[in-house]
Amino acid sequence: MKSSAPIYRLKHRARQMARGENLPLHAALDRVAIREGFRNWSHLAARHGDLPPAGALYAELAPGDLVISAARPGQGKTLLALALAIEAMKAGHRAAFFSLDYTETDLVGRFRALDADPAAFGDRFSFDGSEHISGGYIAEKLQQAASGTLAVVDYLQLLDQRRDNPDLMTQVRALREFAMARRITVICISQVDRRYDPVRQPFPTFADIRLPNPLDLTLFDKACFLNDGRVRLEAVAAGL
Repeated sequence: MKSSAPIYRLKHRARQMARGENLPLHAALDRVAIREGFRNWSHLAARHGDLPPAGALYAELAPGDLVISAARPGQGKTLLALALAIEAMKAGHRAAFFSLDYTETDLVGRFRALDADPAAFGDRFSFDGSEHISGGYIAEKLQQAASGTLAVVDYLQLLDQRRDNPDLMTQVRALREFAMARRITVICISQVDRRYDPVRQPFPTFADIRLPNPLDLTLFDKACFLNDGRVRLEAVAAGL
């Protein structure tokens, strides 16, 4: 099923509706999606465009990779990360989702948009919404995780929001060392600067990643950029 307009235009339409009718943005997004013939916004984002199968992307990842997945809101970053987690679990590995933004209930809804049920994977899937999430916290929680585990961090820009956490650079460096040592794939969801114009530029680039605090992007092995239902995966060294 295809929507009548690019996803960024649909989101703009929802923002106008939210302002004009004094609605929460999530309610306006769902209303726009329903008018497009989808169950809700998550369903629209999951089905929009010609996203390549998650299995094809998962095959491009290697144990120990530190990956940054970046896009503007509403482009399917979380859904793609969950789809990759599902692929890891289908392959017999464990997946963990650490979120400073979503609740567990929110995440169950995202699974349903992918026609999946986290309960079907038993103890191979775990969710952690602790306010103490940081690079060190994640490494501690996954200390006993086996090689091939896939972890999602939602999202990068919130990791150092607490003053008692190390700076972002220190945390990402620690995550890289941990991922490499334990052969665990870590995907960090990231925001993109509002100045990014999807009309003029088909995909965000490394220059568009929003960095309120200093961060050496070469700490990442791969980058996944999303826009308008499409995905581009590339090696970080090739794009900087």
